[in-house]
Amino acid sequence: MPILPIDTGRYGSDEIRKVFDEESRLQKILDVEAAVAYAHSKIGNIPIRDAEEIMAKATTRYVKLERCKEIDRLIGHDLMAVVKAFTEVCSPSASRWIHFGLTSADVEDTAYALQFKEALQIIEDGLISLQRVMLSLAERYKGTIMVGRTHGQHIGVITLGLKFAVWIREISRHLERLRQLKSRVLVGKIMGAVGTGAGLGEHALKIQEIALEKLGLKPADMVTQIIQRDVHAELVSTLTLIGASLEKFAVEVRNLQRTEIMEVIEPFKVECQVGSSAMPAKRNPVKSERICSLAKLMRGLLIPAFENVALWHERDLTNSANERFIFAMSFILLDEMIRSSKAVFEGLTVKPENMRRNIELTGGLLLSENIVRKLVEKGMGRQDAHELVRVCSMKSLCEDKPFIEVLKSDPKVMGLLSTEELVKLLDYSSYLGVTEKLIEKALATTRDELSSNINIKS
Repeated sequence: MPILPIDTGRYGSDEIRKVFDEESRLQKILDVEAAVAYAHSKIGNIPIRDAEEIMAKATTRYVKLERCKEIDRLIGHDLMAVVKAFTEVCSPSASRWIHFGLTSADVEDTAYALQFKEALQIIEDGLISLQRVMLSLAERYKGTIMVGRTHGQHIGVITLGLKFAVWIREISRHLERLRQLKSRVLVGKIMGAVGTGAGLGEHALKIQEIALEKLGLKPADMVTQIIQRDVHAELVSTLTLIGASLEKFAVEVRNLQRTEIMEVIEPFKVECQVGSSAMPAKRNPVKSERICSLAKLMRGLLIPAFENVALWHERDLTNSANERFIFAMSFILLDEMIRSSKAVFEGLTVKPENMRRNIELTGGLLLSENIVRKLVEKGMGRQDAHELVRVCSMKSLCEDKPFIEVLKSDPKVMGLLSTEELVKLLDYSSYLGVTEKLIEKALATTRDELSSNINIKS
């Protein structure tokens, strides 16, 4: 009976949950056992016919999950339960070589790497898909003027496209992190009980090399009985960092969807979706809020990942139980956040008319820096110009007068600037700086990266 929401299928795609389900995990454990048997046969440690039988029967068609659980309930060791169940389906000649020279961590840690390999590809593909959506939005809204805010207050003029351009470059950095991470995370370990390879004999290094090559992995750096957990802490950290960025994007949507702002709105199925059990008219940003909620949970998974780095001597088991949670959960939660983010931005409603309305709320004060800049160009000292415009700005706010009218009534301002110049200086579209160039650079760089990724895959 399902207990956690992940078990019910509420979060995460079928694809990512399949990577971490019990059947898939069992198959990857069998894959490792088979690869090691193959390696032994290649160097002459075991008969080829026995290795071939092991490889043929290293599948959940022969080794049943329920039988493994039944044995585990009896002996209290889940990996040894798999070994015993595997032994039962092989001939006496072949079965004596199953798990030959190995310790549990050889199989378990290497099987984790096989899961990471599949899951990281799903995450990478999802991020690329999300990036493409945002790339299109950055292009579409590169000239859509809106308020720039710091401390929750209006400070200047930007475009919505610039906001998206910043985000697509953030996603690019995460994609780079994922690709760099693979060289350290997609590694296996076939070195026996304390990492010396003694149980594998004089050809231990060759056995490891052959087995891991067959599995599509590289040997881990120096190991003890286990792959060192700084590797896994880095993995969980990277996934959590990606989640933090997705939360940032979602927080911005939530803020911009506030009723009094209403510049963007996340998608809502008006024909059937319920926003509130109390208020029929509500249209809550539930997808964005879900992203933020899951990001908080992901950050909680960082603590055990870091605690697992410091184990006793060559290993203890204080990492084992929590890793059954944190690896699968980190990937599944992030997958859900990526899919939810894509849904939000694919269906995002943009309200340029509200952006224009909000820009006008301060009656031109957004462009006070532009006035300072021009006064300095006309010969006034920068600090004097700043103070003069500050006084005018405060008067505009306190007396609820249009900024341009306050400026026109100040003799120092009008001694240097004409009315025509003031009107031009208070034109919002005139104070975007190099926004368009910045967006175009981000778009071009991202398109090149996406094209390069396609070429690499092909």
